[in-house]
Amino acid sequence: MTPDQEWSAPETEVMASIRDAIESEESTVLATIVGVEGSAYRGPGAKMLVAGDTGVGSITAGCLEDVLIDLAAEVREDGTPRVERFDLTGDDDVWGLGVGCNGVVDVLLEPLDSTYLRVLDAYDAGETALVYTVVDADYSAAPVGDRAVAVGEDPAPADPPAWFGDDLADAARDCHESGDSTTVELPRPTGRIEVFIDSVTPPADLVVFGTGHDIAPVAELAHLADFRVTVAGFRGADATAETFPAADRVRSLSPAEIRDELDLDGETYAVVMTHNFVDDAIAVDELLRSPVPYVGLMGPVERFGEIVAEWHAEGRELSSSELDRLYTPVGLDLGGGTPYQIAHSIVAELLAVRHDRTPAHLREPDALDHRLQP
Repeated sequence: MTPDQEWSAPETEVMASIRDAIESEESTVLATIVGVEGSAYRGPGAKMLVAGDTGVGSITAGCLEDVLIDLAAEVREDGTPRVERFDLTGDDDVWGLGVGCNGVVDVLLEPLDSTYLRVLDAYDAGETALVYTVVDADYSAAPVGDRAVAVGEDPAPADPPAWFGDDLADAARDCHESGDSTTVELPRPTGRIEVFIDSVTPPADLVVFGTGHDIAPVAELAHLADFRVTVAGFRGADATAETFPAADRVRSLSPAEIRDELDLDGETYAVVMTHNFVDDAIAVDELLRSPVPYVGLMGPVERFGEIVAEWHAEGRELSSSELDRLYTPVGLDLGGGTPYQIAHSIVAELLAVRHDRTPAHLREPDALDHRLQP
């Protein structure tokens, strides 16, 4: 990868690089944002793997990465985890960075070792892991960098360390439900402890049905947006990994076998783009009978009306819950019509639904007007 590609690597590639580094016993350092005050480019949980003088992943827009690579060399040399604070709010240019994030960012730098494999195994298996890491303490039983991991619904590790208590498990439940990461400060019998609770959530699965030329841009952008992408074709000759290099998997199957052949659950999203009336009708029917939360269908609403009429003639009626999960025409109205513009509109809608957002501009005109006043 080029430096730009390393900086913008999707989380899936960052996690894969972490695994490669551990399994090859390469001396590397993991940098993780553990706290943010004010505004920052990335939030708690963002990660960058540092190997030598290069990094994979991003924790800022590029303003701290070079500094962190230098600090990682020190951590790698002495083997001691540390937390560095970058205060970018004032006029004092301590780090000589001249950046304008206007926030305070705390970054944990820790040597990577095989104890992190349990987190990676959960990630690859589609399970959420709660990673507890001590980032500050005046409690002797809790050195900075000490880590515990819980996988599954129970927020408590199977073999909790002495510093782990019910209060920490209670704080972690919100992280587990929301997928957010945060640092908490808690009292201990002989002092206090600060623990970063990192909710490492696996990527959502996206299945794109079709093998036309318009599939590749969707697969590519969805991969970059951290979906685990499967391309499923109903015409076996075109359903090849060479045709869709951005896909994690390429499958060939019958539309009537979708539920039997694919693992569809509440973390799976589907986009149907076969451009074949019969295949679309069968595929959408199969998907709506599964637990997937999102079914996107390419094509005008009039065309879907014809599918509904066919179903009605067969005695198949759509429930309100099924209609709530169906998005047709697929995508957001961004105004573009080229293949990549269409793909952007589809992936943008996927992200909005995935993160339970109503698409809107981030700017607040009233706030801008107020700040422009003399």
